[in-house]
Amino acid sequence: MLSQDFLKRNNLFKFEYPILMTLSVVGMMMMVSAGDLMSLYMGLELQSLSLYVLASFSRDSVRSTEAGLKYFVLGALSSGMLLYGSSLIYGYSGSTVFSEIFITAAANEKSLGFVFGLVFITIGMAFKVSAVPFHMWTPDVYEGAPTPVTAFLATAPKVAAMGLFARVVHDAFGGAFNDWSQILILLSVLSMLFGSIAAIGQKDIKRLMAYSSISHMGFALMGLTSGGLEGVQSMLIYMAIYVMMNIGTFAFIISMEVDGKPVSEINSLQMYSKTNPGRSMALLILMFSLAGIPPLLGFFGKFYVLKAAITSELYLLATAGVIASVIGAFYYLRIIYYIYFGENPRALDQTHSLFNQTVLVISALAMVLGVVNLFGLEFISELAANALVN
Repeated sequence: MLSQDFLKRNNLFKFEYPILMTLSVVGMMMMVSAGDLMSLYMGLELQSLSLYVLASFSRDSVRSTEAGLKYFVLGALSSGMLLYGSSLIYGYSGSTVFSEIFITAAANEKSLGFVFGLVFITIGMAFKVSAVPFHMWTPDVYEGAPTPVTAFLATAPKVAAMGLFARVVHDAFGGAFNDWSQILILLSVLSMLFGSIAAIGQKDIKRLMAYSSISHMGFALMGLTSGGLEGVQSMLIYMAIYVMMNIGTFAFIISMEVDGKPVSEINSLQMYSKTNPGRSMALLILMFSLAGIPPLLGFFGKFYVLKAAITSELYLLATAGVIASVIGAFYYLRIIYYIYFGENPRALDQTHSLFNQTVLVISALAMVLGVVNLFGLEFISELAANALVN
């Protein structure tokens, strides 16, 4: 619904768009409900193939076509790794069903081939959540894809991929916690720190949000790494809050236009508060929340994953998270600085749809009002984590 106004203005409103998006969501639903490596792979491919086409949906744009091609090539590589890992797991456990793989994973002596299979499957899934060092497609795809597609890429597939990650490591490899937790600790630390540092020099807000999402996936992985009920629960809470923040932020980015043409340079926000104080305030709340500044909802997302890490005695991982959070605050605050204290004001068009405006306001209000009881996320996520871990 956020896409419609943008697509019409840019002559991209084709009937294939909602069909591809729906097929992608069907793939995501299949991914997170799969109990077998083969059905998991089918869901993953249905999601990915639809997203490759959506990323290159603006056929007349060189950047969009390039984004789709990069996404396709690196996505195919990750799928290959996932399949190779699955074949090793099948070879050493004799099954592709999660419940039977679990029995092999719980054995005291696991073969080296089985561990290699676990590593390759983890790498394949790390690509999908854009965890460092398998993040290389993210900035270019985010920047090159049409902005509504970027908004979709930043939210739904990330939640599905983290749900998939949780299903696989607990349902299939729950008995091999010591093996996969070490990999996830490394992925989490690298993602949090690299995402935060690399975003500092970005001049394009879509690229900045790409590096921001890499850092946020590091925090979500921190929760998953903690293991057990609390770890999965904290990851689910974090992802729910992450989606709320990103939908509002991208509702704003979608409406950024100058003379009827989309822009994404951070410089174009100079002194935006003078022309549109209401939208500026909504974006300020979302940026503060993304930075994890209390008492906004984004703070509670980080609080839960850090608490889970400390409970599991992963003190160095929690320390890395706090450092990454402090570094990340810089580039969010820089956007706010441009909006309120920038020089050389550049007027953005005031043509934004009512629905777009409503989503931005609701998302900003949710960051403030959600602190009361997190909209019941704690209870819902505990039920979901219980179903998975137990």
